[in-house]
Amino acid sequence: MFLVALGCIWALQGLGLLHWPADSFMLGEREWVFRGSAMVLAGAILIGLPRWLRRG
Repeated sequence: MFLVALGCIWALQGLGLLHWPADSFMLGEREWVFRGSAMVLAGAILIGLPRWLRRG
């Protein structure tokens, strides 16, 4: 869950939608959108994979 939340923060900062903290080096930098999206995806996989494996 932490990875998903942190990835969302990174992606929003990269898009320039979240200006917290105001002096962050990530603001408006596209690379953080991609890194944040990758982190959200990784977190979602880590959350969903054990549930999926238990069903099988």
